[in-house]
This record gives sequence, structure tokens and C-alpha cells, in this order.
Amino acid sequence: MAKRLNALGATWVILLVLGGIIRAQQPTVSWQQDVRHCVELRDWTGALTIVHREILRAPQDIDVRAWRARVLAWSGQLTEAEKEYREILAVAPDDPDNWLGLASVYSRQGLTNEAVPALSSAVDLDPNRADVRVARARARHAAGRQVEAKLEFKKALALDPTNAEARGGLLSLRAQPKHELRFGLNTDLLSFADANHDEGVTLSSAWTPHWRTTVGGNFYQRAGTDAGKFVAGLTGNLPIWGALTVGGARGRDNGVIPKTEAFFDYDNGWKLPMNRLLRGVEIDYGQHWYWYTTARILTISGTTVLYLPREWSWTLAGTAARSEFSGTDAEWRRSGVTRLEFPIRAWDEHRLRGNLLFAVGTENFAHVDQIGRFSSQTYGGGLHLQLTARQDFTGYAGYQKRTQDRRQTTFGITYGIRF
Repeated sequence: MAKRLNALGATWVILLVLGGIIRAQQPTVSWQQDVRHCVELRDWTGALTIVHREILRAPQDIDVRAWRARVLAWSGQLTEAEKEYREILAVAPDDPDNWLGLASVYSRQGLTNEAVPALSSAVDLDPNRADVRVARARARHAAGRQVEAKLEFKKALALDPTNAEARGGLLSLRAQPKHELRFGLNTDLLSFADANHDEGVTLSSAWTPHWRTTVGGNFYQRAGTDAGKFVAGLTGNLPIWGALTVGGARGRDNGVIPKTEAFFDYDNGWKLPMNRLLRGVEIDYGQHWYWYTTARILTISGTTVLYLPREWSWTLAGTAARSEFSGTDAEWRRSGVTRLEFPIRAWDEHRLRGNLLFAVGTENFAHVDQIGRFSSQTYGGGLHLQLTARQDFTGYAGYQKRTQDRRQTTFGITYGIRF
């Protein structure tokens, strides 16, 4: 009888202990489910409230801190997420998931050079995880290290032959086009003169991720006179510092286009972290010198491109032009243009986009008839059809109303092929 009582007592003790363990685990499972539910609803405030409550309950629990870092990153609070991940890794540097999370934050901030070492730490901790190797391959691809990215994608496929991201990454690295050849036709119908016609061809070549060249020719038929010019430019690009282009042109002017041109252009852009209203900003500054037979022109231009949600973009540009004719004093004139670009339709490989623009002042200083003493308003728009990844068409039209009751209607088309 005593033995049976002892056995029953032991059983009750075991049940009580197991019950305590289950009760201790249930809140943990419950709060994580609650956080996931808030995340699905994009209720970032609710998710952080739950996590903060758990941190107060267990301030030394690294897993809870990791959840806080994840929620901060998902909600777009990248600076706070980076700080949280750094503090976690300072205490517990042996979890590859935390290194992966930190690298994701770096990538979304555009800090590719910081993301690669963080992913390397994750790979060192667990070299047999295909998802970590795919993430490092993408970071190396973004940093312009294509050979290393290709090797990393192959290692990921060796670990997991069914990994679609690794297979897609390898396909994206296959023989990317380095050259773009573009042809263009333009016609100006004038209310005060015969029509003008322009043709052009341009070849752009990306020799490395950091160096690009552009060469081209433009041909003009204006008021019964033919003219043409050759244009060349060189662009150097660094991920952090932006792109700088320098170049010039030499023409057979016949009095209607510049004899010589020189220009430089600096462009840089920033991707903004999870901003619902503004996804990125690009800023461009350029100067262009035109030397005509009877005039010298300097234009200083600034352009800002705002990248909006759903692939919309808004461009604002302004130009100040200094005109100096023989025997006259120099004069500054201003002009500006705004353009809204938006998607229209996408199907299979095809993409159709449109744009609308409005401009005031003299916008084109490549022709003699555009540097006189007049002002104008221009309304226009265009369509861009992406046929395949390697071919596209662009069509545009514009109507310009000048002083002295003059009118100009412009339309044209370009075709580009990449190889």
C-alpha cells in the first residue's frame, strides 16, 4: 500500500512539473503568434508593443531582442533595427540568422559594402545553408562582383538543387548586354519656316561596372542646309560617389549648329528605406558649353527625380543659359521643365509606360534658332514600349507656343537594341 502511495505521489510530481513547463511555454508561443498576426496586418505599433512587453519580462532573452530587430526592419525603421542587431551580435555573435538580418538592413539602406562582410560571417557560422549563400551572392552582385556572385549561386545550388532563387540568380548573370545601339528620328513643324528634320545614332557600351563610353552622330536638315556632328562621352561610376560623365562634340555646322561642344555631368541617387510616399531620389548637375560661329553659350542645369510608389516618377529640372553674341553683352536666361512618368500596362516581357511634360523657356540650345530673344511654353508626352529585355521603342510629341505668335510641333521615335 505504501509503495502504491509513493508511486502515485511521484506521478503527481511529474505531472505538476510537466504542467508548469507547458504553462511556461504557452505564453512564449502565444506572444510570437500575436506578433506574427500583427505583422500580417502591418500593425507595427501593435507588434512592437507585444515585443517590448516581453523584453520587460525577460530583458536578457536574445530571441526576444531578435524579434524586436526583425519588426523594426519590417516596419522600415532601419536605423533602429541596425542598432538592435549590433547590440545583439555584440553579446551573441554565433547566430547566423542575426548576421543575415543585419545584412538585410544594410542592403535596404544601400550599404552594399557593409552587407557583404555581415553575410560572410553568417556563411562562416553555417556554410551549409543555401539561403545564406544566395543572400551573399545577391549582395556581391549588387556590389559589382559578378564572378564571386556566380560562384556563390553555384554553391547554393549544390547545397539545394531545387533553390529557385539561386537558379534565377545564375540566369540573371548570364551574358548581360554590354552595348546599346539606338536610332532616332525627329521632325519639327514650324509655323514660321519650313520643317526641320533630325536623325541620330548612338552606341553606349558598359565595359566594366564602373566605366561606360558613348559615341554617336547627329544629322540635321534645317532650312535647306545640312549639318552634322560627332559626340563622345566617358562615364565613371562608383556605387557611393555616383557617376561623372565628361565629353564633347565636333560638328560640320554650316551656321545652324555649334562647331564645338564640351560638357560634364554628375549624377547620384539614394534609395529611401520603405518610405510609402517616396522610394528614392536622384540628383543631377551638369554644365554644357556651345561654341557657334557667332555666339558662345553656357548652360548650367540641375535635375531632381523623385521615385514614387507603383513605379511612378516625377522629374523637375531647371536650366540657366548664358548667351554671348558677337558685339553684345552676355545675357542670362532661365528655363524649366517638369515631367511625370507612369506605368500603363505590363504583359509577358512587354512593358508600356507613358509620360507627360510641361516646360517654360528655351529648352534646346543645340540649334541657332533656340538661343534668340524669345520665351515659350511647351506641352508634350510620350510612350515607351519595352518589347523584350533587349529591345524597346520610344515615341514622343510636343507642342510649343512661342512669343511673336509662333508655333512649333515636334514628334519623333527612337528604337534601341542591346547586345
